[in-house]
Amino acid sequence: MKTVSVKDPSIISVNEIDNPKLNSGDILVQMHACGICGSDLEKVFGEYGQPSMRLGHEPAGIIIDTSSDVSEFKKGDRVFTHHHVPCYSCHLCTHGNETMCSKYSETNLSPCGLSEEYVVPKWNVEHGGVLKIPDSMSFEQAAMIEPLACCLRAWTKYSYQQEDSVAIFGVGPTGMMHVMIAQLKKFSKIFCFDINDFRLEFAKKLNITDSINSADPDRKQKILDYTDNQGVDVAIVATSNLKALDDAISMVRKGGTVMMFGVPSKGSKIILNMTEIYSKEITLVTSYAASDIDTKEALRLIESSQINVLQLVTHTYSIQDSQKAFDHAKSGDHAMKIIIIK
Repeated sequence: MKTVSVKDPSIISVNEIDNPKLNSGDILVQMHACGICGSDLEKVFGEYGQPSMRLGHEPAGIIIDTSSDVSEFKKGDRVFTHHHVPCYSCHLCTHGNETMCSKYSETNLSPCGLSEEYVVPKWNVEHGGVLKIPDSMSFEQAAMIEPLACCLRAWTKYSYQQEDSVAIFGVGPTGMMHVMIAQLKKFSKIFCFDINDFRLEFAKKLNITDSINSADPDRKQKILDYTDNQGVDVAIVATSNLKALDDAISMVRKGGTVMMFGVPSKGSKIILNMTEIYSKEITLVTSYAASDIDTKEALRLIESSQINVLQLVTHTYSIQDSQKAFDHAKSGDHAMKIIIIK
């Protein structure tokens, strides 16, 4: 069977390996759709700052085999599978920091989600890492559960009210999901920033307040004009480009919140104006990944059509063409969400 890995910097390798074997409590899934996300791109083209270099953590498919001691799932079940599952009992988990749990990073799909077949380990199976999806949900939709879950988790990290305003820096797939969540939360003003003209135009289709090029010298003044000279209530940095963090701090109102959501490159550093952060009482928060609490909520929102993730899928590629898919995702050329399909 085929599996995808990082061969060298910027180089994808599609390898033929033996079909994986099951241990007690495991299930085997045939991948039907797997999204490419920003952290995957960072692993291939950048310097990823997290321990795992496995590709493909947004997979969905059909169970084709189970260990004899698995009773909750069976062959033929259509499922979304989460690559990491915490313990839910350690100090970090009981304080709501499930994605910081040491068990979280230890649990992985094997060989990875970007494989024709992959094993979901017993721990994940028994601790909420596998969700059955309805027949009405496509595999492409199911592949969007994990990134949407990550976005939803970020929104639990700060307070907000209906009619608030938000600026989203970087409107790739997850940035657009933040747009959709803001609309679901009934935000009155939504501003999108990017340097990719296609994505700026794409954002306008969702009836946002304004779409502004990140290189526009008048970008801050435009936000002030829209917000009675206050700035936005919430600023979400959904890009690895840390220049956007400076903009977010500049454009958020006094007492507002800046969410650092995008994955920075390993060792990235930035000089912050702490006087501004302090004097404006800005809350700066970060959010990493998602737990099954978040994936269940993402599944619910997609299934109920409250969030239409399918409109974000612009291109699909076969697993054999993974290099082309990753190159395309990196360039962002007339693309939003790119998914590898069976």
